Amino acid sequence: MSTPKADGLRFPAEWHPHRATWLSWPHNTNSWPGKIESIYKPYCEFIREVAKGEEVCINLANATMEKQARNYLTEVGADLSKIKFYQHPTNDAWCRDHGPAFVIGEGKKAIVNWGYNAWGEKYPPYDLDNKIPELVGGALSLPVYQPGIVMEGGSVDFNDEGIILTTTACLLNPNRNPQLNQAQIESYLKDYYGAKEIWWIGDGIVGDDTDGHVDDITRFVSNDTVVTVVEPNEADENHAPLAENLELLKGFQLADGTPLKVVELPMPAPVVYEGQRLPASYANFYIANECVVMPTYRDKKHDGEALEILQSCFTDRVVIGIDSTDIVWGLGSFHCLSQQEPKH
Repeated sequence: MSTPKADGLRFPAEWHPHRATWLSWPHNTNSWPGKIESIYKPYCEFIREVAKGEEVCINLANATMEKQARNYLTEVGADLSKIKFYQHPTNDAWCRDHGPAFVIGEGKKAIVNWGYNAWGEKYPPYDLDNKIPELVGGALSLPVYQPGIVMEGGSVDFNDEGIILTTTACLLNPNRNPQLNQAQIESYLKDYYGAKEIWWIGDGIVGDDTDGHVDDITRFVSNDTVVTVVEPNEADENHAPLAENLELLKGFQLADGTPLKVVELPMPAPVVYEGQRLPASYANFYIANECVVMPTYRDKKHDGEALEILQSCFTDRVVIGIDSTDIVWGLGSFHCLSQQEPKH
């Protein structure tokens, strides 16, 4: 069996021009107990903004769900001519993790179909989610690689020069690939994402049920720069793990020997619902062709600070804040919900 790397393919950075953004329409009431109706407005506002610069492709179960989606999208003024619906049933909405991983190179495009087990068998069933990459490959007539191991899109972040950023907390968790050690996992990442180097940081944020996805803590914003969330309040349980990650990031060097640039992002004030602290983070932004969509949390002080910091990192795109206070009750936000399809 060949691999993307052997065939000259790679997973590009998120800011690489997109052909489309892929989503899976939210419908699982267990993910947003008692609150799913309140997420559709901000979710569709996200789609409206992304669709201004690229096609949006939405996996959903049937014509009834498509009609519901069209109604919600019309209410927020989304351009339906830029939105395409695919009857690909799912168990849940987290397309970053169950969706296709697109690799490109030399005028070619393909899909990597990583295994998906709902973050270590936490939320069965997930059989429909696990079929999505194959269905998208069929719909787009693209070849599909089968690594045969579990991997989630939210557990890895990329620059455009072959570096993958990930966490030991997630990728080395025995509930994913207990048969593999760190070196073996690195080999899979390099072979199937076309990467050259893997950078490891530590733990994720409180409330994150994915065992520490990197897209809630540290993200590349250019080839030589990351943003990373920090919590200055020493009494907050996020303080210590985020401080440790910050120190690790300061030790990384690029291929030419220059140190990685690290920009600090604040954490929002704790978002708590029904006694549960939620994984609210400004790092869960999504880089689209014409904008960057950042989740906000009704925190007047930190929402504005984070927007300013991110806007300083993305001089070629407008950074838009959309309220994710209800969405994050599902334990994720805009990046977790989306997966980019790059242009060739």
